[in-house]
Amino acid sequence: MNHGTAEMTGCRERVLRARRGWLALDWRELWEYRELFLFLAWRDILVRYKQTYIGVAWAALQPLLMMVILTFIFRTLGKFPSPGTAPYEVVVFAGLMPWQFFSNALTECSGSLVASERMITKVYFPRLIIPASAVLSGGVDFLIAALILGAMMLGFGLDWHWQLLLLPLFFGAAVVAALAVGLWASALNVRYRDVKYVVPFIVRMGLYVSPVGFVSSAVPEQWRFWYNLNPMVGVIDGFRWCVLGPAFEPYWPGFSVSMLVVLVLLVSGAMYFRQMERTFADVI
Repeated sequence: MNHGTAEMTGCRERVLRARRGWLALDWRELWEYRELFLFLAWRDILVRYKQTYIGVAWAALQPLLMMVILTFIFRTLGKFPSPGTAPYEVVVFAGLMPWQFFSNALTECSGSLVASERMITKVYFPRLIIPASAVLSGGVDFLIAALILGAMMLGFGLDWHWQLLLLPLFFGAAVVAALAVGLWASALNVRYRDVKYVVPFIVRMGLYVSPVGFVSSAVPEQWRFWYNLNPMVGVIDGFRWCVLGPAFEPYWPGFSVSMLVVLVLLVSGAMYFRQMERTFADVI
C-alpha cells in the first residue's frame, strides 16, 4: 500500500518485524489491543464455571476446604507454631489466598497458547496478551476469597492494621510472579507438551513446601536464604503481614531475595517468550 492510498482510505500501515528481548516489547501495540485483552480475560472467567452446578460458589468452597485440610495437617498433626494471637485457620487462609491465585493463574497461563491455537494461526495480535489475560482471570476468585477472609476476621474479632493499605502491592507482586513463571511455562508448552503434566505437579508440591499451611519463621535460620528462592515465599509472608499485623512481619532480606527472583524470571521469561513467539504459529 502506498502512502497516497493510505491517506485516502484512512488506514494505517502496519509493518511486522521480528523483535527480541524485554526492551523490544511494543507497549503501544499492547495498549492498542487492550480490548482484546479484557475480552479474553472475561472469556476465561465465563468458561471456568460454565456448566458447573454451583458455579462461582466453587471459588469459595475450594479455599475453605483447603484451609480445613491444611490446618489439620500442620496444626493438629504437625504441631507447627504460629506467632501472634490470630486463630490458625485465619493464618492458613491468609497464606492460601495468594497461593491459590498464583497456582490457578499459572495453571491457566501454561496452557493458554495451546488452547488459543485457532486465533494464533489465523489472526495477528500480540501473543503476550493470551497468557497475561489468563493470569488476570484469576482475580475474581481472589476477590471472593478476600471477602471470606474479611468475614473471618470480623467473626474472630481480629484487629485491622494499617498494613492492609499495602495489600494491593503484594497482590501486584503475586500477579507479576504468576506472569513471570507463566511466560516460561506457556512458551515451553507450545514446543514441549510435557509441560502440561509438569505444571500441575509443581503446583501440588508447591502448596506444601511454600509457607501456606505454616509460617516461614518455622524454617531453620540457616535455610532461610535458600528457602526464599521460592518467589512465593515473600509474597505469602507479605500477605500475612498486611492482614494479621506486626507479629507476621516478613524477614525482609529473604523478601528481597524472593522479589529479585520474580524480577529475573519476569525479564528472562519475556525475552524467551519474544524469542519463541515467531515460531508459535508454525509449531502449535
